[in-house]
Amino acid sequence: MSDVTHAMTVSRERAAVNFSGYVALLAALVLLVLAGAGVLGAIGAAEGGRMPLPWIAAAVLLLLASLVMLGGLFNLQPNQGAAITLFGAYRGTDRSTGLRWIWPWMGRTKISLRANNLISERIKVNDLRGNPIEMAAQVVWRVVDTAQAVFDVDDYKAFVNVQIEAAVRAIGSRYPYDDIEHQETTLRGSHDEVNAELRTEINQRLAVAGITVDECGITHLAYAPEIAGAMLRRQQAEAVIAARKKLVEGAVTMVEMALNQLSEKNVVELDDERRAAMVSNLMVVLCGERDTQPVVNTGTLYQ
Repeated sequence: MSDVTHAMTVSRERAAVNFSGYVALLAALVLLVLAGAGVLGAIGAAEGGRMPLPWIAAAVLLLLASLVMLGGLFNLQPNQGAAITLFGAYRGTDRSTGLRWIWPWMGRTKISLRANNLISERIKVNDLRGNPIEMAAQVVWRVVDTAQAVFDVDDYKAFVNVQIEAAVRAIGSRYPYDDIEHQETTLRGSHDEVNAELRTEINQRLAVAGITVDECGITHLAYAPEIAGAMLRRQQAEAVIAARKKLVEGAVTMVEMALNQLSEKNVVELDDERRAAMVSNLMVVLCGERDTQPVVNTGTLYQ
């Protein structure tokens, strides 16, 4: 992305020469009044037998001047700018609100500086492990450099849509969907980290268009329909295996603690065979899914 940025000419916003439109409007009204006076003078000269041509010429010139003043008027709302051009050359950006004025032969392209909220379409992406997943993102973006937005890209709004989709694809393929052992960054379990990286990725892609991202986040994340059922069964199986593993680890720790305390306190002396029998019984009690039924042995272990 950086190579593309350096290969093209990057425009930079600068302030345009500001003219108040209210002063221009007042001047246009004054010129119209004077043009009307010229018309009246021409009528009076004609009635008096004098040449009305000078009065007519003056009235026409004043009328043309007033039209020039009125033709350069335009309005800017809050959080709106206008990129000014003169015969195709960029002459600056006017960000002043209210009634503004420029020469009528200068071009102006209005551009909104307000925040825009966009929710991308759901797209299918292969995650780090190659599993097809569906993703969508919500992005709040705004224009910070009007010159880049207008002159460095053809259609900055379409450019935003395409680059957001590309960034979502890049982030989706960079991480796995889920990790049952919680040992790595995943799309499902690391929301803050993934969203922060997504924002950085989109900002880098939109920098060429003078656009920044204020906030973004993944709004939709799911396995693709064709594998959703299989992946759900796999997740359930992994959850059962993980639960069993934790259960066995805890049971072994408890058996070891029980045997050590029995030996330290000399409650009973156990040979290897009795120790093995006790370990087996304790593991059955601790790892069994059903309530155990005690069996009272009135004899000995060897009878």
